[in-house]
Amino acid sequence: MKKSIRVFAPATVANVVCGYDVLGFAVNEPGDEVIMRLTDKPGVSLLKITGDEGRLPLDPEKNTVSAIAKQYLEHIGQPDAGIEIELYKKMPIGSGLGSSSASTVAGLYAINALFDNPLSSKDLVPFAMKGEELACGYGHADNVAPALLGGFVLIRSYSPLDIISLPFPADLHAAIVYPEVDVPTKDARQMIRSKVFLKDAVTQWGNVGGLISGLFMSDYGLIGRSMTDILVEPTRSILIPDFDKLRVLAMEAGAIGFGISGSGPSVFALTRDAETAKNITNKLQAHLNKIAINSLAFVSDVNKKGPIILD
Repeated sequence: MKKSIRVFAPATVANVVCGYDVLGFAVNEPGDEVIMRLTDKPGVSLLKITGDEGRLPLDPEKNTVSAIAKQYLEHIGQPDAGIEIELYKKMPIGSGLGSSSASTVAGLYAINALFDNPLSSKDLVPFAMKGEELACGYGHADNVAPALLGGFVLIRSYSPLDIISLPFPADLHAAIVYPEVDVPTKDARQMIRSKVFLKDAVTQWGNVGGLISGLFMSDYGLIGRSMTDILVEPTRSILIPDFDKLRVLAMEAGAIGFGISGSGPSVFALTRDAETAKNITNKLQAHLNKIAINSLAFVSDVNKKGPIILD
């Protein structure tokens, strides 16, 4: 049994435009790191957090990494085990890229490895969902499932939980830009309509089915024309500066499709290659700079592995 471990867990793009709360994929950059150690002192201790500018709680009952580690220990019958945790935030908080998910998943993967992996990655998903509930009030899986499993993931059902890993084109890349404006996940969720017209729901179902079919068939045209959201994006896009202009710029630069990552404000485009993705991020950042908004950009193919042990 290992006594200490360092784990990286990836950021994710949730919803993938039309798949609100049921679709997501993992990327290689950015992500979070957790160092976890077994100790002789009973209980879970959160020793330090870096990269969060003091925004995250050090209280082990309130931080998602430590709180979920405690739930995990109770589940495997080791409630008195001693654990020390260090969290290294390597990605922006509140970016729409699954920041809380990456932290929680890194911690879960680490503690599971320290105890010789009694649970599978799929078995860890409900614990990670509890972390999302603690972080933003709702235990969705479209961030945590791809962060744990890698690749594209469909959550076919939440009750019972039914998670399916999807195939996707090998050369698919994501161009991600995070405008540094504040869009809290809780606030973004509260803006969404609780009821929709049946005709709109039918359109959305068709797009979700089309997107999944496009991934299976590596049909870029079908993927692109299915990346349309008429239920959530029209509301959430209001919070993102010049969203419609950013879409135009991305599509003109060769994007397959464009949309909001998670609850925003990050936006993303899918492309056929890294060069196109890089060109898109350059154009989007240049436009945001013109309107006096700082931004961060990431270019990545789809992360196929999920979390990795660094040492």
